[in-house]
Amino acid sequence: MLPKELIKKIRRIEIRTNRLVNDVLGGEYHSVFKGRGMEFDEVREYQIGDDVRTIDWNVTARTGTPHVKRFVEERELTVLLMVDASSSSHFGTTTRMKGEMIAELCALLAFSAIKNNDRVGLIIFTEDIELYVPPKKGKSHVLRLIRDLLYFRAKGRGTNITNALEFLQRVQKRKAVVFLVSDFLTDEAYRKPLAIANQRHDVISVSVSDPREVDIPPIGILELEDAETGEEIVIDTSDPDVREMFAEYARIEGEERQKTFRSLSVDSIDVNTGSDYVLPLINFFKRRAKEMSA
Repeated sequence: MLPKELIKKIRRIEIRTNRLVNDVLGGEYHSVFKGRGMEFDEVREYQIGDDVRTIDWNVTARTGTPHVKRFVEERELTVLLMVDASSSSHFGTTTRMKGEMIAELCALLAFSAIKNNDRVGLIIFTEDIELYVPPKKGKSHVLRLIRDLLYFRAKGRGTNITNALEFLQRVQKRKAVVFLVSDFLTDEAYRKPLAIANQRHDVISVSVSDPREVDIPPIGILELEDAETGEEIVIDTSDPDVREMFAEYARIEGEERQKTFRSLSVDSIDVNTGSDYVLPLINFFKRRAKEMSA
């Protein structure tokens, strides 16, 4: 039995994300994802106005009359939400934790998927695979995913993106749209498995951060603990050099991460708990649409 407060939270997320899907993202999702996927339908005789690039030369040679291949929009897509539930997702210094923002963002993507009659599934991971929900359609299924994102308590503390991507390859044989949602606070080398996954699937990275992971205020001596490893350090935040060093490290980490994504042609979305996640999503869809029309 779910606690009443959790039920209320799920309901609030459902109402907000449904409104956003209907008013903002529903059409954007369809134009970007449904417009890209085409599947073979039939071969028929050439008609005036057909694109000559679609001519099937084998059939044309065999029959002696021009024939073209006809393609139709894919009837459905599979969307997989790969969510990092390591201990660092329980961090937040604004109105919500990173994990809460992740749940809302994933709910928005999931409702966009089912509005377009697509299937959506969920992989929750830490250093291990914590939960796998196979892709399905329907509102009740999406509400189940939201519940899992909010209520599920992972056993692991760390992050292993490589392991998660290898699991994806085993369970999802057909091409899928994959949203890899993480704070990417890991020293693990996941470049190769990400490149392999992106060859089969359309992988989109969603980097989730908090303002205090970049900018520490001058509040004196501060003890910091790595949520995933338990390692502790003590810093003097009143020292501007310390604060600058902290910010520079975060900046370099972010630039290296983006460099990796660009080199692998993996689209990325950056969201922060200190601001709304909707605008970065809208900008992502607009950027995708522009690239498709170019």
